Amino acid sequence: MQWYAESLTQYKRLKTLEVKIGDLLMGNFHPIRVQTMTTYDTMDTKATVEQCIRCIDAGAELVRITAPSKKEAENLLQIKNDLRKKGYHTPLVADIHFTPNAAEIAARIVEKVRINPGNYIDKKKFEFIEYSDEEYNEEIERICERFSPLVKICKEYGTAMRIGTNHGSLSDRIMSRYGDTPMGMVESAMEFLRIARNENYHNIVLSMKASNPLVMVEAYRLLIRKMDDEFKACYPLHLGVTEAGDGEDGRIKSAIGIGTLMEDGIGDTIRVSLTEDPEFEIPVCKDLLKRYVQKQENATIPPIDKLMYSPFEYQRRKSTSTANLGSTHPPVVVADFLHAEEIKAEDMASVGYQYDPATDKWNIGDAAADFIYSGEKEIAFELPGTLRVICNHTTWKNILKEAPDKEKAALKYFPLFKDFEYINANERSELNFVSIDVSDARSDELIDALKGSMNVILCLYSTGSNSMMAVRRYINELTKKGIQSPIILAVESNDATIDDQLIHFSIEAGALLIDGMGDGIWLMNDPKKLVNAKVTGRTYLEAKNNYQFINNTSFSILQATRTRISKTEYISCPSCGRTLFDLQETTAKIRSVTNHLKGVKIAIMGCIVNGPGEMADADFGYVGSGPGKITLYKGKEVVKRGVSSDVAVDELINLLKESDEWVDP
Repeated sequence: MQWYAESLTQYKRLKTLEVKIGDLLMGNFHPIRVQTMTTYDTMDTKATVEQCIRCIDAGAELVRITAPSKKEAENLLQIKNDLRKKGYHTPLVADIHFTPNAAEIAARIVEKVRINPGNYIDKKKFEFIEYSDEEYNEEIERICERFSPLVKICKEYGTAMRIGTNHGSLSDRIMSRYGDTPMGMVESAMEFLRIARNENYHNIVLSMKASNPLVMVEAYRLLIRKMDDEFKACYPLHLGVTEAGDGEDGRIKSAIGIGTLMEDGIGDTIRVSLTEDPEFEIPVCKDLLKRYVQKQENATIPPIDKLMYSPFEYQRRKSTSTANLGSTHPPVVVADFLHAEEIKAEDMASVGYQYDPATDKWNIGDAAADFIYSGEKEIAFELPGTLRVICNHTTWKNILKEAPDKEKAALKYFPLFKDFEYINANERSELNFVSIDVSDARSDELIDALKGSMNVILCLYSTGSNSMMAVRRYINELTKKGIQSPIILAVESNDATIDDQLIHFSIEAGALLIDGMGDGIWLMNDPKKLVNAKVTGRTYLEAKNNYQFINNTSFSILQATRTRISKTEYISCPSCGRTLFDLQETTAKIRSVTNHLKGVKIAIMGCIVNGPGEMADADFGYVGSGPGKITLYKGKEVVKRGVSSDVAVDELINLLKESDEWVDP
């Protein structure tokens, strides 16, 4: 296999081994399966069974239930029996972390067990341990001794297994040798996979989850390469971004991580981990899968013969610094006003600019667009100082011709050329935007024509199928020819719903940003084509109109890909039977008092399993440590234990203040 996928220009599902989970078949080109996880205490049989039924009725093909100890593992039998009596035969998955004995009980009851190699046998105390090769091999032998009994039980009972690595819960042993890296995640899973293979047990699914989509994507790609190199085979892959959060941020982050891999044919089962009731995860999964049900190969996209970037390690494409664009600057955001009948001063509030009449000044928000596209329209009011306008070439010429202050207008307005229009133009600006449809048969001719062009910003899009692949190939060709012009990723969605548009934008732009491609993002839609055009009707969207929806989505995609930080980031687990407080209510409360803290990462974790490990990427942590009790973290260090949940949010604010991270709203 070349690189990590069957093809980078044609949509082809990755060939994986077939796995049987009860009566459900996975891998080997079977349909991509949808799953979720219950949130009630596993000992509450009635509530868990009822929630399982709601999830199954919503479309879940597997339902995972936590089994933190022997008693919960044993109660899985009652849950399973009650579901079967009600006519529900969907496979159940036991979620295991620190308790091998619970796994061995569950493996005799349910159709699948999930173990986390980071904490199934190893411990995590954030200690660095230097191992000699001999000592490290002894640790592997210890793991084999503890893990083999579960493998043998699974083999005997026909139980499937997921070896589920989480970025935040890598063991001290793995961290000491590999560091906090995607390769460490891969090796953590491979150690357990090798033991299972030695027992001739292959009914295995693997996952490489992280709250950071970049880490997640790199880890899955590396795992595929590792399995192909070592076994000449690939086991089925379960995709998910862990602790994605809630609302539009959770959906965007999940769509970027999962969708980036699915675009390349990777993935046999998915879960969208939202801090919401699990039945609400299923529609998002279905919206994701819709893109791939009838996705076909596109023979018009030429193959890539040489990859000019590493898909296994993030590095931003080098591009020339021009004005506020280029690889030395954060990616810019273009606000699209093409479909506006006119552009009004009050519209600027939707893209991050608030006018204060008392001071006659514009207040600029953290999520303020850098450019607006006006098409053929001129602006009839004084724009904020940092905001500039892209308009069609002819409109630009007329504006400069009629402007009383031509020098000032030239610094504010810039032309957009349509592909070869730029090559043939007599009049150009200090900053020239060139739109290129990379699916056009002549688009490759422009690459050579653009060599040596200065002050050119390429706005790349594709009107063909598999558009992300087409743009990726084109950028690869630009790099190969030594063209370092900044690139704006122009993505248009004609989807009929806000939900589908959110996913479309996230995947088409996010997948390229994850691979270091793109110096800006320009999202486009026609609000008149939306079935549910009233954005205010969406429960998880804060936008008041379409301009704000597009602008918010642009900045959220940049935030999720860690390419431009404009707001607070929340790493919140989706809740499960281990959760020790109302996660949704607490997340909403914390968000309401901290959402103005730009760049601060706050983790909200329901229990110690998803505590200091899973929130390894966070600056501060709020972790359930007992009924009604919270432990507060700064980074990986405990600051306060046993804080009453009644005052824990106030204590978190105090911690932020003590750490000089607090500013008044």
